[in-house]
Amino acid sequence: MAVNEIVDRQRLTRQFFIVVALSFPLIVVAGFARTYYLSSIFNGPPIPTLLVHLHGVVMTSWILVFMAQVWMIFSRRIKLHQRLGMASIALAVLLIIIGIYTAVAAAKYGSASTPPGFPPLAFMAVPIFDIVMFAILFGGAIYYRRRPAPHKRLMLLTVLNFLPPAIARLPIDAVTAAGPIAFFGIPDLLAIIFVVVDTWRTGTLNKPFAFGALLMIVSHPLRLWVGGTETWLQFASWITG
Repeated sequence: MAVNEIVDRQRLTRQFFIVVALSFPLIVVAGFARTYYLSSIFNGPPIPTLLVHLHGVVMTSWILVFMAQVWMIFSRRIKLHQRLGMASIALAVLLIIIGIYTAVAAAKYGSASTPPGFPPLAFMAVPIFDIVMFAILFGGAIYYRRRPAPHKRLMLLTVLNFLPPAIARLPIDAVTAAGPIAFFGIPDLLAIIFVVVDTWRTGTLNKPFAFGALLMIVSHPLRLWVGGTETWLQFASWITG
């Protein structure tokens, strides 16, 4: 492969991650604008607890860190990217802990985010799986931190993993009507497209990327099934008790 072709591919990869870094927060803000970020303007429901506020702050911080990390790579500030990456581990741990507490509290006391007609204890499987998948994907990214190709692709999957809650809240009738097919299906479709295009562009399948994408896709119908099992309901009753 010619040197110029390698340079062009590297530039296209950096540009792609810049687009993702900008698109991700826009989708999140659009999804949560009415119920969180701009709830006072849209006369949305009041934020019920300090825990929900803390969850929102930590998730927003994660988005900002992701954007900063992509920008550092794009601007070739590799050392600063690495230092912030190690510091972000503490934020990731905090995100996992608060995410679990928030999911349990929502199942125990009720939450406006629980879909109508969906038992809260059963629905708790959805955010819990989000946190578990994030831990797996982020853990993989840290494991491959000295191998840029799988590292940044696994970090991309951590972004896709957190998109369904935002997509589910978009004020788009077609998305609302489609339900899980839309807010799980859109990130799944994006993951498949990214893996296929990445394989075509590089000429080789990035196995950690493909495995992570497959794991995320499989987790979506799996969590819906698990949430309805008697074993899960007994566990959910125990942990919320």
